[in-house]
Amino acid sequence: MAEPTTSGGPGADQLRQMMREMIAARVFSDRAFNLQRQGRAGTNAPVDGNEAVIVGTSHGLDPIKDWVLPQYRELVGLQRFGDEVIDRYTLYVMGHPGGGHLPEPIRVWPPQISLAAQIPHAVGLAWGMKLRGEDGVAVVFFGDGASSEGDFYEAGNFAGVLDAPVILLCVNNGWAISTPTSRQTAATSFADKAMAFGFPGVQVDGTDAVAMHEAVSAARERAVAGDGPTLIEAVTYRLAPHTTADDPTRYVPEDVLAEWRERDPLLTMRRQLEALDLWSDTDHEAAQADADERMELAVQRAEATPTPPDGFFDHVYSEPTARMQRQREGFNEHYGLTGGGAS
Repeated sequence: MAEPTTSGGPGADQLRQMMREMIAARVFSDRAFNLQRQGRAGTNAPVDGNEAVIVGTSHGLDPIKDWVLPQYRELVGLQRFGDEVIDRYTLYVMGHPGGGHLPEPIRVWPPQISLAAQIPHAVGLAWGMKLRGEDGVAVVFFGDGASSEGDFYEAGNFAGVLDAPVILLCVNNGWAISTPTSRQTAATSFADKAMAFGFPGVQVDGTDAVAMHEAVSAARERAVAGDGPTLIEAVTYRLAPHTTADDPTRYVPEDVLAEWRERDPLLTMRRQLEALDLWSDTDHEAAQADADERMELAVQRAEATPTPPDGFFDHVYSEPTARMQRQREGFNEHYGLTGGGAS
């Protein structure tokens, strides 16, 4: 079996695992979309086109030392806990698939939809790690649209001043809902914005998981060495709607979308592996079947849950506000629940 030719890059087994995770991400995205259309799931943001960014990044990190702060399109992929691999969909929706308590440490923050709000948190977390002498990094995902928010510039400035071990990962997928990147910035690239912060900015092919792995690994090495932050712009294209509430046919040019479909991250990765004799039709079918099985199990467990939990009211504030308490009481009354969580 041929070995990858990239020096210092992922080995054969890791490349194959990355491919499996990207397939699982697409399976999750497709199934979640269909479930929403069936009225069995809520609004979600399809991952199509972002798989290489997410998987390549996660494989360039240390799961024991590093933290990941997602936005809302990074709900898929695999989170590692030592030698154990857990489907993050199962983890967040149902809890540990084996039952019982979740393993520690859990170094992936909950997703959120407020544009750029997670970037200052990432910088603060990274600065805290630096003050405590820890040798990990914080990686924060955000979109090209979020780069227009003040939080991005304020956090970027402090990251540079503090030499915080943080990786700012801007996913440029061509659209901020219906706003194209040409209307988002006049800069040559989003990576160029790092110049104002005093640290490097690099632009990476976001359809190439290996390129993402290498860029994130290099940025991580730089951060833990005490050389400060890096801004990575991952250039890809959104191959599906912004969310299940969106109609991209109203604004996405069909010819442009067709061109980018030829650069689908899953196709790119498959071609790379096949060129190295690391992947076959049989491998692909097996990975697809495994992902389908795990997704079906996750859906069954979710739909078997008798009542929705009210835990999302917990840990928002140190003490619940009167409004939140009223919301919790109304929620529990509606669903026939008792108790009040951590409040």
